[in-house]
Amino acid sequence: MQTALRCMMMRGGTSKGAYFLASDLPADTARRDALLLAVMGSPDPRQIDGIGGAHPLTSKVAIVSRSTEAGCDIDFLFAQILVDRPRVDTNQNCGNILAGVAPFAIERGLIQAGDPVTRVKVRTINTGTIAELLIETPGGRVNYAGDARIDGVPGTAAPVAIDFLDAAGSVCGALLPTGRAVDQVAGVEVTLIDNGMPVIVLAASAVGRTGYEPHDQLNKDVDLKARLEEIRLAASPLMNIADAANKNVPKICLVAPPAAGGHVSTRSFIPHECHAAIGVFAAVSVATACVLPGSPAAKVARLPEGATKFISVEHPTGEFTVRLEVGGSPQAPVVTRAGLLRTARALFDGTVYARADARIEGATLFPRAAE
Repeated sequence: MQTALRCMMMRGGTSKGAYFLASDLPADTARRDALLLAVMGSPDPRQIDGIGGAHPLTSKVAIVSRSTEAGCDIDFLFAQILVDRPRVDTNQNCGNILAGVAPFAIERGLIQAGDPVTRVKVRTINTGTIAELLIETPGGRVNYAGDARIDGVPGTAAPVAIDFLDAAGSVCGALLPTGRAVDQVAGVEVTLIDNGMPVIVLAASAVGRTGYEPHDQLNKDVDLKARLEEIRLAASPLMNIADAANKNVPKICLVAPPAAGGHVSTRSFIPHECHAAIGVFAAVSVATACVLPGSPAAKVARLPEGATKFISVEHPTGEFTVRLEVGGSPQAPVVTRAGLLRTARALFDGTVYARADARIEGATLFPRAAE
């Protein structure tokens, strides 16, 4: 008999993943991860024997439950399922998959929807980051149709507004783990920053690139990838990240002056493949780096005036707008709040099957979960 689990597949932002109730998965981490690998079809470059999409952006999992934290509604554990390796990485957040957590929680009855909107406070178990999501729920039902558009997703959908309440230092322990906006690492000037995602930010010109190359061209650039990994491994200890060679963090982002009417151009590596767009938390971290005087990002960015800044982060397939509320002084700015707009959509809801030889004790079988 195969293991049959209740599962909802959702698009969250520019990613796609399998959403599960925590109660339907084994409590034991090793058993849970073995089951998730089997469900997604990893390790296999095509993930042909599972529901993964053979790409990091479509090989993701959300594990959701009612929150045990006072003041929060939902707990969310994000899992990146590696495509070609038997590894489940829960060291990082994913703001795109986060966008689908509130709709999923309502669909599963974990929280009661309001009318016409519902605010859901979500704690990301990976790092403890708290986010507040605002979704449309006319008549107490999740609305997926609307006029909001995000680059990297065809068509339009209902907006999901996300405010991050305490993202700074989510993994590294501080917004700037070295206490500096500029460091010299492996012979290049970088900013080591964590405003929801640990990111190494450097000028594309520092590694001999323009920063405007198509992402598929950069993915074939073996010399560049080797150089970026050298920088990443050298920077990781400074960011309080051990064994980075076996982790998906820190990410690395090349920046350049804006070229399409935005405020900064980016090429984001996640960490070994160039993203066709840019991740949510990576965009927030890079936008934050742009307001730090003297940083590589600040040197190339063209920022708007005002304490509330809507920063358009250009990426290979469009742009991503981050809202930053900036206090402090021009010499020592302080980001007090970060927010953005995403969309999400339920794709299917039903039963997902793991191979019979991957049957895992402790999983809640779908027939029992549906009763």
